[in-house]
Amino acid sequence: MQQVLSIAKRPHIVVGTPGRLLDHLKDTKGFSLTKLKYLVLDEANKLLNLEFKESLDEILNVIPKERITYLFSATMTKKVSKLQRACLRNPVKVLVSSKYSTVDTLKEEWYFVPADYKDCYLVHVLNELPGSMTMIFVWTCESTRLLALTLRNLGFKALSISGQMSQDKRLGALNKFKAKEFNILICTDVASRGLDIQGVDVVMNYDIPMNSKDYVHRVGRTARAGQSGYAVSFVNQYESLWFKMIEALLGKEIPVRTADADEILILREHISDSKRIALMKLKEDGGHKRRRKTEDEYEEEEEAPRGRRKPRSFKKSKGR
Repeated sequence: MQQVLSIAKRPHIVVGTPGRLLDHLKDTKGFSLTKLKYLVLDEANKLLNLEFKESLDEILNVIPKERITYLFSATMTKKVSKLQRACLRNPVKVLVSSKYSTVDTLKEEWYFVPADYKDCYLVHVLNELPGSMTMIFVWTCESTRLLALTLRNLGFKALSISGQMSQDKRLGALNKFKAKEFNILICTDVASRGLDIQGVDVVMNYDIPMNSKDYVHRVGRTARAGQSGYAVSFVNQYESLWFKMIEALLGKEIPVRTADADEILILREHISDSKRIALMKLKEDGGHKRRRKTEDEYEEEEEAPRGRRKPRSFKKSKGR
């Protein structure tokens, strides 16, 4: 409703995702782009993913052919080149430095972990950083829910955000994180760009990105505007090559850390129980791979289960 009211004021500039913009073109009375003069396609390489491509094609078909188009992309993929040929005429190409780096105020570390023990190392580090505003990145939307439920069963204030949620629910989760009602946000790479979240203390790479440049975008959520920050990655035996590629991109070696094996083993029993309960919950809700959920189910998941035993906290190790 707020967006409809804003559109009714006939703004000169509209910023939005292709899907949401297309919704308003179809459903909002009086909204039209027939007089559009400028079109900006930011993160074009991301807009061409399956999630946005169909909506973008529909928008390009209804806007004026006579316009000025600005296309920005971090990488010049075949899809971006195809889009360039389709919507640009006599384009002027501007190339900027492709060197990637992280800021000096960011402390970066990583753990080499067995794949089956990744949850244990994650909880170990969370116990060392109580109350820190933390973003945890995983590969899939399903993993955001599973990890959020597992951590809440362990007593952590965690919630997830993903493309499987409605826009209202995504904004609601994001606002709860910003308001510090929850201090842990589990998300996919969609949240590594474009979100304005202040005060993030820690970024954790639960799953290592297969695209090295995504690492830079992820850790860029912390240590912003001169503030300090901490980024930690959990690298299993199958991800070590990807992590080496990240170090090669940055032109540096990231320090490795270790954890006490006895502490990890103690955590494993608690975490296994919590994950089993989380998987049962997902199964009850319709399956781990269900594409959509009702709003009531998401509301229910935002309440941390009571009576669960929080994993044993250990004394913070030196050197942090």
